Amino acid sequence: MKAYKRLVEKYERIHHLSHMQSIVYWDQQAMMPSGSNDARSKAMAEFGVILHEASTDKEIGLLLDDALGEELNDLEKASLKEMKREYTQNTILPSSLVKAQSLAHSKCGHEWVTQRGENDWKGFLPNLEEVVKLAKEEASIRSEVSGLSAYDSLLDLYEPGMRSETLNTIFTDVKTWLPELIQNIIEKQKSESYIKPQGLFDINAQKELGIKVMKHLGFDFNRGRTDISAHPFCGGVAEDVRITTRYDEKDFIQALMGTVHETGHASYEQGLPQDLLGLPVAQARSMGIHESQSLFFEMQMGRSPEFLKSIQPYISDAFGKDKAFELENLIKIYSRVNTSKIRVDADEVTYASHVILRYEIESALINADINTSDIPDIWNEKMKDALGLDLRGNYKNGCMQDVHWTEGLIGYFPSYTLGAMYAAQQFDSVRKAHTNINDSISNGDLSQVKSWLKENIWNKASIYSTDELIKQATGESLNPKYFKAHLENRYLKN
Repeated sequence: MKAYKRLVEKYERIHHLSHMQSIVYWDQQAMMPSGSNDARSKAMAEFGVILHEASTDKEIGLLLDDALGEELNDLEKASLKEMKREYTQNTILPSSLVKAQSLAHSKCGHEWVTQRGENDWKGFLPNLEEVVKLAKEEASIRSEVSGLSAYDSLLDLYEPGMRSETLNTIFTDVKTWLPELIQNIIEKQKSESYIKPQGLFDINAQKELGIKVMKHLGFDFNRGRTDISAHPFCGGVAEDVRITTRYDEKDFIQALMGTVHETGHASYEQGLPQDLLGLPVAQARSMGIHESQSLFFEMQMGRSPEFLKSIQPYISDAFGKDKAFELENLIKIYSRVNTSKIRVDADEVTYASHVILRYEIESALINADINTSDIPDIWNEKMKDALGLDLRGNYKNGCMQDVHWTEGLIGYFPSYTLGAMYAAQQFDSVRKAHTNINDSISNGDLSQVKSWLKENIWNKASIYSTDELIKQATGESLNPKYFKAHLENRYLKN
């Protein structure tokens, strides 16, 4: 196993470099003074080249070939397979393109913060056009090597094995029943009164509340931290997880669930197999599976009456005794369905509409069916069709609201709704395995949930394909029926 052991050393070095890159990125988003961005962007671009060179080292290719002839156990074979997949992806792109993308993403992302605030689509467009142009170059190269369509070659980076054909089937079906479901729920909730929390909610109090809930969920603060950024995210590495949240003094509702969401991501990272960390096989299986963990925490569990009961005392402690903070009212607040303009503020029922819209636009962009300048008009048309909202001229709350495209994360958006579907299927399996799960969650005991996730999802990392992972965990491949059933049960039958 000489070749395999040498590969392990190579990938551990790559992991260390990736660790530093992720922390520098987190600092740029959460801590770095704005005047430092030009210098930071250049430094990150140079570091990106170093990481790219380490990841595309020709010796790795030779060692991969040699390792194929060695006697390996099943785990080592799975590890070698993931090394090969990652190496193939990394060696496809020339370093000049990687550097150009790093610069374009950094510039676009940094200026987006100001331009979005100023509703400045005209100023943002040239930056986004450069990002999309480079993404198309990347897709062309990957498509030629993989034989996939341009868009699928990018989708495969985030969802290995997933194809547009499958997504189109899933999303087309969703579009046949979701609009009516949304309207039925909204109509039902018209007769359900609730108290909207009023007043200013101190940011420090919100942060302390978030930390309490993170501890309740089992987040390990010895290996992670929480901060503030313009767009919530989970970053860092398994050994050093960084999550961020954004706060609004007028509304603590979204920030709290945003924290629960990011803690789901972070818990997955902290739960990955410690003895394999540093190797590709120890990474999250796909972004859809990653999203399934955040949505398991936030939607399946976090917005349930049982979980809200367990954290209601924390909310009262943070903001005082008020009818708005009583359990029954919190349940109504966290199950409200509205046609929101903003994806990250959307409820779990309308959320899929936001994702499908973005998927249809980004796939058309990469497949050269539309131009970047067409995005606002197409966005508005699809938003009106899906949710009845008119966003003409409102770029801030429309096509400029997300950070993903600014960072070149094209092919990522489908992961959100795939994650919601995986989460619903997983939680259904948890209920079958633990018939008393509602009582346990109500009493603040999340041990059964955490144990099931650790055994069936976290510990298995990327040892199996996504389909194999879900089959082993739930007994069947991805089945969207659980997602639909979950929405109907929570919002129409209760």
